[in-house]
Amino acid sequence: MLMNTQTPIADARATLAAHYDLAPSLAAAEALADRYARVARVIPQAEWAVHAPYIREIDRLKRERGAVILAHNYMTPEIFHGVADVSGDSLALAIEATRVPQQVIVQCGVHFMAETSKILNPEKTVLIPDARAGCSLASSITAADIAAMRAQYPGARVVSYVNTTAAVKAASDICCTSANALEVVEAMPGDTVIMTPDGFLARNVAAKSTKRIVWWEGTCMVHERFTAEELRAYRAADPDIAIIAHPECTPEVVAEADYTGSTSAMIGWVRANRPRKVVMVTECSMSDNVAAELPETEFVRPCNICPHMKRITLENILWSLHTMTEEVTVDPALIPKARAAVEAMIALGRKPG
Repeated sequence: MLMNTQTPIADARATLAAHYDLAPSLAAAEALADRYARVARVIPQAEWAVHAPYIREIDRLKRERGAVILAHNYMTPEIFHGVADVSGDSLALAIEATRVPQQVIVQCGVHFMAETSKILNPEKTVLIPDARAGCSLASSITAADIAAMRAQYPGARVVSYVNTTAAVKAASDICCTSANALEVVEAMPGDTVIMTPDGFLARNVAAKSTKRIVWWEGTCMVHERFTAEELRAYRAADPDIAIIAHPECTPEVVAEADYTGSTSAMIGWVRANRPRKVVMVTECSMSDNVAAELPETEFVRPCNICPHMKRITLENILWSLHTMTEEVTVDPALIPKARAAVEAMIALGRKPG
């Protein structure tokens, strides 16, 4: 096991221990009581005393390095509520990456997110605490696959999910997220649109779109495992339960849901509606993050964990800031086209109406 792809974990821990007091500390926990108040529902106080020394040192190093931490909604609560400066879904993080004044970005998420931040900020240093944090969707398609689909459907515009590599973004016309996929598809000229790489997202968009959509058969390893049968079982046990799902789920799962939306949209729905009991059909850390702030809602967790997201920990965030690793690089030849695809998505979202 490694702290990241370069350093054995025992050596890294010894280095950190030599530089920082990371022993569990009630004093450090007390000093961060305001942040603990956000997570007291989901993190025991004794566990917070373990996290607090890491959070304290990460705070200090952020100031010293001129760094900002961008954290996806799937980060664990001690990261999401403890050290993140900006949190959100892929679209929110892509937009905020262009706004932050800091010269160092620490991306707490998976590798394609860090690549996106680098594409939008090529002059900045972008770090990811563990470069092995990949994505089943991003690894399912290549730029050559995009070229093959263009040959099969001449003239069709290619809409690629942000859950893709820089090379795939550069081979696409525009990017989308689960929050704006339908809007992006509808804005494309022509009758046929190619969507990659999430086949379930494409099917769910196709059910609402006026376009003919053809797609690549990639899937998210978290969302593909949910089934309509398990959601029907939840509803049979409690007919008043609210079920909200991510559009990376199968159309059958989406059909069982009361609401479908991106991670940020799901959070907004729960905040606005305050259901008595809810199932959030997505990665399970997100339920913890929302449950931390909504004590009146009971969260039923059909917990599918993303092993890639869980590679990001307080320990390797501290290591990343201590060593300024692992730096994310993107082939300079890819950046202009990849950036154009991402910026086209962002610009579409800024148009009025």
